[in-house]
Amino acid sequence: MRVLLFCDDHYHPGDVPTKGVEPLKNKGYTIDIISDTTTYNPATIFEYDVVIMSKCDHVTKESQNSWKAPEVQKAFVDFVEKGGGLIVAHNGTVAGPDTGVLDRLAGCRFASHPNNSPITVGPLKPHPITNDVNIFCELDEHYHLEILADDIDIVAASYGLAQGDSAKYETEAYFNYPEHIAPSALVRTQGTGRVCVLTPGHHVEVWLNPEFQKMLENAINWCAKKI
Repeated sequence: MRVLLFCDDHYHPGDVPTKGVEPLKNKGYTIDIISDTTTYNPATIFEYDVVIMSKCDHVTKESQNSWKAPEVQKAFVDFVEKGGGLIVAHNGTVAGPDTGVLDRLAGCRFASHPNNSPITVGPLKPHPITNDVNIFCELDEHYHLEILADDIDIVAASYGLAQGDSAKYETEAYFNYPEHIAPSALVRTQGTGRVCVLTPGHHVEVWLNPEFQKMLENAINWCAKKI
């Protein structure tokens, strides 16, 4: 199966998801990586079964110029509607100034997150993506999402600790979330294609966690209609 990974932006070094998908190569997946989208050709994605978007609207970590132009977003929509699989991982949910088409394809977009803290992730319901996935805990950014699609199905959730007085920036409300639960795996369909959003993944330890690896591999196979 051919998988294309988009990664690397100003806030999220590409070596994190790059190392995170490395174990999958030993399971027969062919994974190509695009980190610099300066000369990206939108037609490239049609050569793949599944695309993993772990990149916000920055060309590279050095350049915060936008790369998700209208023709790029249209290609992603066409790819999914014609049967392709799209996984939007962690920072892939971060919207750019004009990424509404791609945000709606994902069915959600990043809203905010508190400080890094231990995050517990676990299945909410039986689904091919949560099959054989057990509860796990890693230090991570606990993403809050704005839901944009009525057909979003939340299949796994994450729980973050209260930070309050123990927060590094305790005087800043942004960092003072109470205890809460947030979606961590969401799915939807569009046309004949499938979309999965996975919110964990700021650190390589999350990607390499055996339970997250199961969820990621399940997501790839579900998006490719193999399960």
